[in-house]
Amino acid sequence: MAAKRPEGVGSAVATSLGLCGAGASRAATPSVAIGDISPSRGEIADAFVITAETAADVSAREALLDCAMGPKRRKKSSEKLRRGRRPSEGLAFVARDASGAVTGTVRLWDVVLGEGGRAALLLGPLAVDPTIKNAGIGSALMRHAIAEAARLGHAAILLVGDAPYYERFGFSAEKTGSLAMPGPYERHRLLALELVEGVLAGEQGTLKAAGRKLKAQRLPLAA
Repeated sequence: MAAKRPEGVGSAVATSLGLCGAGASRAATPSVAIGDISPSRGEIADAFVITAETAADVSAREALLDCAMGPKRRKKSSEKLRRGRRPSEGLAFVARDASGAVTGTVRLWDVVLGEGGRAALLLGPLAVDPTIKNAGIGSALMRHAIAEAARLGHAAILLVGDAPYYERFGFSAEKTGSLAMPGPYERHRLLALELVEGVLAGEQGTLKAAGRKLKAQRLPLAA
């Protein structure tokens, strides 16, 4: 039996690259460039870059998430920690193909571990255009996000997903037994990566949102 796809990793529900890649911004400066990927390894030969997400990427990102993950993505427990919040400063990324179209997305969010607990990050959603899911884009996004989180001084990253997929990046359920998500989830899929060794020792409680709040949109005054 095939392993379940991790929460936050898009499934292959699209049949056309155009469905997920349309409307992308091309303005951001690349921070990582991956090129000449060998088709002999089951990957594509086109280059892609990873950049910081911009405001112009929002519609393309949301279209990609809808395409890759379906309409139930907003009902996940992780969404309760993201709703009404902004991603952690400097930790929202997109992958672009050679034409500039958005082909992947990952964001990290500020949380605290229990009441008055330690600050940490929650990763997700991670999604890649399903028509090019074997191009190494998801792995590149993960490694870039982890490296940037460490560079910015964060101590730990948590996510809800399958250990067989995420263990390659250092995640496991070893340190999350006393932690919980705010809503239904499978306990064995709450995984963590310590960026500072031992930082999760003794941490317990339900994760709580701690990120910057989205500004409420002002409605125009009636004439």
